[in-house]
Amino acid sequence: MEGKIVKALSGFYYVKTETGNVYECRAKGSFKNDNITPLVGDNCVFQVTDAKEKTGIVGEIKPRKNALIRPAVANVDQAMVVFAVKAPNPNLSILDRFLALMKKQNIPTIIVFNKKDLAKGDDVKNLKKTYKDSGCKVVFVAAGGDKPSGMMPLKMMLKGKITVMAGPSGVGKSTLINVIADKKNVDDGQVASVGAISTKVGRGKQTTRHNELFDLGRNYHIIDTPGFTSLLVNEDDYTRDDLQDAFPEFAPYRDKCPFKDCKHIKERDCAVRDAVEKGKISVSRYNSYKAIFSEIKTKY
Repeated sequence: MEGKIVKALSGFYYVKTETGNVYECRAKGSFKNDNITPLVGDNCVFQVTDAKEKTGIVGEIKPRKNALIRPAVANVDQAMVVFAVKAPNPNLSILDRFLALMKKQNIPTIIVFNKKDLAKGDDVKNLKKTYKDSGCKVVFVAAGGDKPSGMMPLKMMLKGKITVMAGPSGVGKSTLINVIADKKNVDDGQVASVGAISTKVGRGKQTTRHNELFDLGRNYHIIDTPGFTSLLVNEDDYTRDDLQDAFPEFAPYRDKCPFKDCKHIKERDCAVRDAVEKGKISVSRYNSYKAIFSEIKTKY
């Protein structure tokens, strides 16, 4: 039989068929020798071992359109990274690392800033300015409460696509999923459990512990992934030479640098650094570039 892996947990792979049946499967033993790891989102062929208990063995992984390592998923159309405007405050350094990883793998990315109702002063304006030239779509929503707002533009971006969703805990990812699914029409009342915010550390109590693909109905498909608190970019992702490709806002100025191999760190007369000083490139984004650059070891 054929199906799609919708959840991976503790060595079991839950495969959903076109008829809607879900089978709990193990992977074929030779996968380990062949260095094959089934991923959520994989289309596969499996053998039913017990029709009544709905168990089976995954014997073949169909060719993938793409496969991500962080988060570990396959066959996605786009990514959606969720941060809160407030409570907790957004860690833009982690956000920029995620964007760099998606850029490397040519995955279009939507940046969602949730809890816009908690914004104060120029919070929204400053975030818009920071990411307006990042090459990503940026959406501000308030998914919580009785009257969610800003959701329609986001739903239009998600419809008809398989979207992998990531972000730190406590930013409202599960709430977003429930709103997109219109949880009032879901039999069990909620698609995803919602965790509370830890007032001590300002982060959410983690509720997502594994990757899982949700079919939300009306042609919405989202792969929810565990929240992250840190994210590193290394030489397997980028070299110091090509890291600047992850920052599209550098592009209009790179050719104006006097040195063709300019890294935009401390070279004299650097046009990118000059653009930062003039406010044409976000200081926050540039600082993320420098931080990632310092993490990457030079390959010899």
